[in-house]
Amino acid sequence: MPDLRIAVVGAGLMGADHIIRISSRIVGAVVSAVVEPDENRAKAALANLPSAKWFSNIEEALQASAMDAVLIATPGQFHESVLIPALAANLPILCEKPLTPDSSSALRVVAAEMATGRNLVQVGFMRRFDSGYMQLRELIVSKNQGELLGLHCAHRNPTVPESYHNDMLIFDSVVHEIDVVRFLTDSPIASVEVRHFKRNSKSPVHLNEPILVMLETESGVLAVVEMNVSAQFGYQVRTEAIFEEGLAEIGRTSGMLTNFSAKISMDENMSFKPRFAAAYDSQIQRWVNAAKAGKIDGPSAWDGYLAAAAVEAGLEALRSGKKVPAAYQPMPAFYQVS
Repeated sequence: MPDLRIAVVGAGLMGADHIIRISSRIVGAVVSAVVEPDENRAKAALANLPSAKWFSNIEEALQASAMDAVLIATPGQFHESVLIPALAANLPILCEKPLTPDSSSALRVVAAEMATGRNLVQVGFMRRFDSGYMQLRELIVSKNQGELLGLHCAHRNPTVPESYHNDMLIFDSVVHEIDVVRFLTDSPIASVEVRHFKRNSKSPVHLNEPILVMLETESGVLAVVEMNVSAQFGYQVRTEAIFEEGLAEIGRTSGMLTNFSAKISMDENMSFKPRFAAAYDSQIQRWVNAAKAGKIDGPSAWDGYLAAAAVEAGLEALRSGKKVPAAYQPMPAFYQVS
């Protein structure tokens, strides 16, 4: 079977990383096009892709029939304008999270996908492909330690850029927990509540963090999430699951543990890239394999909508300080798994 020709839309941090990944570690696919309005950024991405072509917008790339599939790695506010024409062309799509910034636009994408009659959109919630999260889900489903009672989650960044603002605590960061808690529990988020820790003086002046986010599922599981983007020491994503008969924890840094001079020390990741490198590789490889078989192998557009709707509740909770219920449209039969 010939290689899947992928157009990567967006050549920034995530897009450039995916271009390297597809070119060096993914089997059965090539980057055939880079869609990027910034010429300098596009040229940098194309430097090691002699056979790939540059297009300034998705419409030009579609008109040139430059790809068999589309990987969207632009900021979330630009996703819909790429998703709709790519769906109209009946192309398989991997769209980095979020699907879109809000539930209304997510529902428009859902409607456009249903109009094709095929599941074409996979959303890039890569934590579902992380070995720790997959093992934890298997343990929860098995009930070997009894019922899952609750989750302690920590999502910590050393720093964030000046462009990162308060709402991004929810729609750019906690959105990962919103999706993965539902993945672990097989239950939608029913409500969101946000409380504030004492403010970190090292946070950018326009941020009020860290925050404590309480996600309650429809099944009654409470997930308590520490969202901390000025932790300084490193990048860390950890989860502790509380069962009726025990505990399970994932996300501890793997690597050398040293004991010197009466101190115990271990290096920590400094960004999401090394922490989730294997998960990203697995996600892209499985998407490529599925796209060649005419299906998806991961979170659907409907999953993207559910996350967007819960994010809206989270944003209201962040601003109001109140517990806010999440509201969802009924799931169309198109997305129901038989």
